[in-house]
Amino acid sequence: MRYPVVIHKGSDSDYGVTVPDLPGCFSAGETLDEALEMVHEAMECHIEGILLDGEPLPAARPIEQHQNNPDFAHGVWALVELDLSRLQLMQRNFVYQLGMFV
Repeated sequence: MRYPVVIHKGSDSDYGVTVPDLPGCFSAGETLDEALEMVHEAMECHIEGILLDGEPLPAARPIEQHQNNPDFAHGVWALVELDLSRLQLMQRNFVYQLGMFV
């Protein structure tokens, strides 16, 4: 699944990355490449938490649905690909292992 992210860079700051469809999920990096790597990791952790909590996974909406949001003004948009099947497998393994200790 591909999630849109918005990248911000101030003149005296690192790159900041926000994932609009995953409220509370954000990251940063000194370089653009590092920021995108870090947000990928943040998204995996965020989604893993959602799955472990048994919550529904938010749908990835098109960038166009976010562009008029003033919180994202002057940002640069990108798409980050996540392998959700791997995360869901990790969730099943965790639940199985947890059951062994209950």
